[in-house]
Amino acid sequence: MKSKAFWVVIFLVLFGSNLLFALMYFQTAKELSGVKVALSTQRYNAKYLDFLKMFIKLVIKSDKEVDFETRLKLENAVRQLKEEYGDEEILLQWQKFVASTNEAEAQKNVKDLLAMLVEKTYLK
Repeated sequence: MKSKAFWVVIFLVLFGSNLLFALMYFQTAKELSGVKVALSTQRYNAKYLDFLKMFIKLVIKSDKEVDFETRLKLENAVRQLKEEYGDEEILLQWQKFVASTNEAEAQKNVKDLLAMLVEKTYLK
Protein backbone atom coordinates (compact mmCIF):
# COMPACT_ATOMS: atom_id res chain seq x y z
CA MET A 1 0.00 0.00 0.00
CA LYS A 2 2.83 2.41 0.84
CA SER A 3 4.43 1.69 -2.52
CA LYS A 4 1.26 2.57 -4.41
CA ALA A 5 0.85 5.86 -2.49
CA PHE A 6 4.50 6.69 -3.20
CA TRP A 7 4.00 6.25 -6.96
CA VAL A 8 0.79 8.29 -6.91
CA VAL A 9 2.64 11.15 -5.19
CA ILE A 10 5.51 10.90 -7.70
CA PHE A 11 3.01 10.93 -10.58
CA LEU A 12 1.19 13.97 -9.21
CA VAL A 13 4.46 15.87 -8.64
CA LEU A 14 5.65 15.10 -12.18
CA PHE A 15 2.28 15.99 -13.68
CA GLY A 16 2.18 19.26 -11.72
CA SER A 17 5.69 20.21 -12.77
CA ASN A 18 4.88 19.50 -16.43
CA LEU A 19 1.78 21.64 -16.12
CA LEU A 20 3.84 24.44 -14.58
CA PHE A 21 6.45 24.24 -17.38
CA ALA A 22 3.71 24.32 -20.02
CA LEU A 23 2.20 27.46 -18.49
CA MET A 24 5.63 29.10 -18.33
CA TYR A 25 6.27 28.16 -21.97
CA PHE A 26 3.03 29.74 -23.19
CA GLN A 27 3.62 32.86 -21.11
CA THR A 28 7.14 33.21 -22.56
CA ALA A 29 5.84 32.65 -26.11
CA LYS A 30 3.28 35.43 -25.58
CA GLU A 31 5.98 37.80 -24.32
CA LEU A 32 8.18 36.89 -27.28
CA SER A 33 5.46 37.80 -29.77
CA GLY A 34 5.07 41.18 -28.06
CA VAL A 35 8.80 41.77 -28.25
CA LYS A 36 8.79 40.86 -31.96
CA VAL A 37 6.08 43.44 -32.62
CA ALA A 38 8.01 46.09 -30.70
CA LEU A 39 11.19 45.24 -32.59
CA SER A 40 9.49 45.47 -35.99
CA THR A 41 8.03 48.85 -34.97
CA GLN A 42 11.47 50.01 -33.91
CA ARG A 43 13.00 48.90 -37.24
CA TYR A 44 10.17 50.63 -39.12
CA ASN A 45 10.78 53.84 -37.22
CA ALA A 46 14.54 53.59 -37.69
CA LYS A 47 14.23 53.51 -41.49
CA TYR A 48 12.04 56.62 -41.57
CA LEU A 49 14.21 58.40 -39.02
CA ASP A 50 17.36 57.54 -41.00
CA PHE A 51 15.83 59.11 -44.10
CA LEU A 52 14.67 62.13 -42.11
CA LYS A 53 18.18 62.65 -40.69
CA MET A 54 19.74 62.25 -44.12
CA PHE A 55 17.27 64.71 -45.65
CA ILE A 56 17.89 67.32 -42.95
CA LYS A 57 21.65 66.92 -43.16
CA LEU A 58 21.93 66.88 -46.97
CA VAL A 59 19.14 69.27 -48.00
CA ILE A 60 17.98 71.54 -45.21
CA LYS A 61 21.37 72.23 -43.62
CA SER A 62 23.13 72.48 -46.96
CA ASP A 63 24.65 75.88 -47.80
CA LYS A 64 24.75 75.17 -51.51
CA GLU A 65 22.43 73.73 -54.12
CA VAL A 66 21.83 70.00 -53.78
CA ASP A 67 23.85 68.12 -56.39
CA PHE A 68 22.71 65.22 -58.56
CA GLU A 69 24.51 62.58 -56.50
CA THR A 70 22.81 63.72 -53.30
CA ARG A 71 19.39 63.76 -54.98
CA LEU A 72 20.02 60.26 -56.30
CA LYS A 73 20.98 59.05 -52.82
CA LEU A 74 17.80 60.53 -51.34
CA GLU A 75 15.66 59.20 -54.19
CA ASN A 76 17.03 55.69 -53.62
CA ALA A 77 16.28 55.95 -49.90
CA VAL A 78 12.69 57.00 -50.65
CA ARG A 79 12.27 54.16 -53.13
CA GLN A 80 13.64 51.73 -50.55
CA LEU A 81 10.98 52.90 -48.08
CA LYS A 82 8.36 52.33 -50.75
CA GLU A 83 9.64 48.84 -51.54
CA GLU A 84 10.06 47.71 -47.94
CA TYR A 85 6.85 49.15 -46.53
CA GLY A 86 4.70 49.71 -49.61
CA ASP A 87 4.66 53.41 -48.81
CA GLU A 88 3.44 55.11 -51.96
CA GLU A 89 2.62 58.36 -50.10
CA ILE A 90 6.24 59.16 -49.28
CA LEU A 91 7.30 58.55 -52.87
CA LEU A 92 4.51 60.78 -54.22
CA GLN A 93 5.35 63.56 -51.77
CA TRP A 94 9.03 63.24 -52.65
CA GLN A 95 8.20 63.54 -56.34
CA LYS A 96 6.13 66.65 -55.62
CA PHE A 97 9.08 68.17 -53.81
CA VAL A 98 11.53 67.32 -56.59
CA ALA A 99 9.14 68.67 -59.25
CA SER A 100 8.74 72.02 -57.48
CA THR A 101 9.07 74.87 -59.93
CA ASN A 102 9.78 77.73 -57.55
CA GLU A 103 11.08 78.32 -54.04
CA ALA A 104 7.67 78.89 -52.43
CA GLU A 105 6.32 75.65 -53.86
CA ALA A 106 9.48 73.80 -52.80
CA GLN A 107 9.14 75.12 -49.25
CA LYS A 108 5.52 74.04 -49.06
CA ASN A 109 6.36 70.59 -50.41
CA VAL A 110 9.31 70.13 -48.08
CA LYS A 111 7.12 71.05 -45.09
CA ASP A 112 4.56 68.48 -46.24
CA LEU A 113 7.28 65.86 -46.71
CA LEU A 114 8.75 66.50 -43.26
CA ALA A 115 5.31 66.43 -41.65
CA MET A 116 4.55 63.12 -43.36
CA LEU A 117 7.85 61.63 -42.20
CA VAL A 118 7.20 62.69 -38.62
CA GLU A 119 3.69 61.21 -38.74
CA LYS A 120 5.04 57.92 -40.05
CA THR A 121 7.52 57.58 -37.21
CA TYR A 122 5.63 56.63 -34.11
CA LEU A 123 6.59 55.33 -30.73
CA LYS A 124 4.63 52.78 -28.80
